[in-house]
Amino acid sequence: MLHKCEGIVIRTNAYGENNKIVTIYSKELGKVGVMARGANKPSSRFTAVSQLFSHATFVFQRSTGLGSLQQGEIMDSMRSIREDIFLTAYASFIVELMDRTTDEGKRNPALYELLYQVLHYINDGFDAEILTFIFEMKMCDVIGITPELNRCASCGATEGSFAFSIKEGGFLCNRCFHKDPYLIKVSPATLRLLRTFYYYDLNRIGNLSLKEETRKELRFIIDEYYEAYSGIMLKSKRFLKQIGSLKVNLPEKKGKPD
Repeated sequence: MLHKCEGIVIRTNAYGENNKIVTIYSKELGKVGVMARGANKPSSRFTAVSQLFSHATFVFQRSTGLGSLQQGEIMDSMRSIREDIFLTAYASFIVELMDRTTDEGKRNPALYELLYQVLHYINDGFDAEILTFIFEMKMCDVIGITPELNRCASCGATEGSFAFSIKEGGFLCNRCFHKDPYLIKVSPATLRLLRTFYYYDLNRIGNLSLKEETRKELRFIIDEYYEAYSGIMLKSKRFLKQIGSLKVNLPEKKGKPD
């Protein structure tokens, strides 16, 4: 049976000398795997559409199991991402998280739209780290580890001062601080941003700019929360941490490009 879909390449694996197994997260079919025969040959018609992050339309034949790619038409090669080591690192983490947390063949148009928007905004020059924070917060629902961000995770209070508790799985009010000796006390602005990113409407994206201290607090909470609850260890996350020290020594990019 012949299938056609619009999708983004989230993983590639070499198969033999010249072939590639390409994993696509698609709008119409969810996650699908296809064999791109000869894709590693320089003259192959599948070279562009089989690259990681490529946004394209794909036509493939499949009855059961792995499909066989028949045609592909590139829509956006995400060139800016691939030409920048830092953007590549963030995008690699995003697609690996998507790959590890989704099952093949389960259609989810909203999830496809999230992936599409985040990668395109990164490619267009918006702040890649902030977009990654947004993506991670929104993926909590997909993984089934949504933190409590609207009230105290212990008593339900909505007023008072708050901190973040990994143990309790979300915000903890000052009356319940004693319940977690490892409570993470950060600025109120950081806590507001955690909630904002979870609910963020990417269709209304504007100027994205954060102080380095706020970035550190967000990074720490999200990393610790994922480590405690997701059970997912990603190679791309380790790479992201390794290049983090390089990134902070470079001039900060604010908002979208001039």
